[in-house]
Amino acid sequence: MTAPKPRPLRLTATDRTADILRRCYRLEPPADVLERALLLLATADGHLDATGTPVAERLRRSR
Repeated sequence: MTAPKPRPLRLTATDRTADILRRCYRLEPPADVLERALLLLATADGHLDATGTPVAERLRRSR
């Protein structure tokens, strides 16, 4: 038996985020840009390794 797929989130962009998406990434779908940004942030914060694999809590760097 497989786990059910999580429901997709619906996010509302702030005015600043929408402006950045329009000015800097106008030819790309906003969802693609935001996905890349979240992957970069999660990697920088130590939640994901360089391949996008989740890092166990006990292996994350301490702050």
